[in-house]
Amino acid sequence: MTKNTRGTLMRPDTLPESASRPVITPLSPSVVYASDTPDMLDAQYEGALQGYTYSREGHPNADVVGRMIDRMEGAPQPGIVTSSGMSAVSAVLMGLLSTGDHVIGGNQLYGRSLRMMKEDLPRLGIATSLVDAGDVGKVAEVIRPETKLILIEVVSNPTLRVADIKGLAKLAADRNILLAVDNTFTTPRAFKPFDNGAHIVIHSVTKLLAGHSDVMLGYVAARSGELADRLRVFAITAGLTPSPFDCWLSERGMLSFDLRFDRAQETAMRLADHLAGLEGVARVIYPSRDDHPDRARAADLLGKRFCNMVSFELQGGREAANAFTRAAVGLAFAPTLGDVGTTLSHPASSSHRALSPAERQALGISEGFFRVSVGLEDPDTLYRVFADAVSAAQH
Repeated sequence: MTKNTRGTLMRPDTLPESASRPVITPLSPSVVYASDTPDMLDAQYEGALQGYTYSREGHPNADVVGRMIDRMEGAPQPGIVTSSGMSAVSAVLMGLLSTGDHVIGGNQLYGRSLRMMKEDLPRLGIATSLVDAGDVGKVAEVIRPETKLILIEVVSNPTLRVADIKGLAKLAADRNILLAVDNTFTTPRAFKPFDNGAHIVIHSVTKLLAGHSDVMLGYVAARSGELADRLRVFAITAGLTPSPFDCWLSERGMLSFDLRFDRAQETAMRLADHLAGLEGVARVIYPSRDDHPDRARAADLLGKRFCNMVSFELQGGREAANAFTRAAVGLAFAPTLGDVGTTLSHPASSSHRALSPAERQALGISEGFFRVSVGLEDPDTLYRVFADAVSAAQH
């Protein structure tokens, strides 16, 4: 490095050398990366050299996380890590659709996905239809010549209905329509959409993959290189850039993902049966239960990994709901899922609050409806907390 009479320049041009290497991935918060010459920068942008330029266009921590999820999902093309799950959904809907197009969505998508379908896309001249993703016939009925894409969740949020993925994949292939699958609830541990005909896979990495309620990230991958390029260009242009620190934290969380998922979903299955036996619980929803309307389809698609989510309905409406959350000592009442600790979500006051009471009722979401994201607690302790809280809600 050249020195001047007043000291050294502001930035070093090399890092300290080391014969060894770090065991964990270094955090790389740099917004910009320096090239030696304009010719080198051209070569990077043209693909002749691999390297980073500006973090909105990619950075090392995002690429590490992206490669990890690519392997989990068996992605045919490298995926893109984005700033949140909804930014990944936005990249698909706004990056691939144009004015005059038509998109079909499952009618039990995540609340913000529903809002985008019902309010934002129509404002941009993109027509939408919302139908039951478990009924291929109903989906087929709303297909138009201008239909370009179908967006579904494998297991819906929060009513845990199971989409007819196989039927929809065949329908999409026959009609030359893209099938995008949000795999957040089920994760690649339980289901791999690319192996079942999906063209696009979406994740809210914030949830089970990262798993500690300290990360906000999304992920989207496409089957074809052409689609992957379009998604990437939109994500860069719209600034859907993930934080290097969140990516770094997410990598740590994902190292224990398989263990966390298996423990939580095993507890969830038992918790569902426990809740069903409690006085004051009107109904319990879990895909492995005999009373679940999609049980056979869930077993076919998911095997024995039915996810860590349980939904149930209390008798007594909002009053009982308030009493229940006050009495659920040690359980966070928070609109999230996938944490190491069990969390409670009340869709009527959080994820689906934008829907009218009649719209929520049509989906089976009452004021006494809760979604539980089961964590890693001792199962017997968890069952006792739920029993006490349900009892308190009825008195």
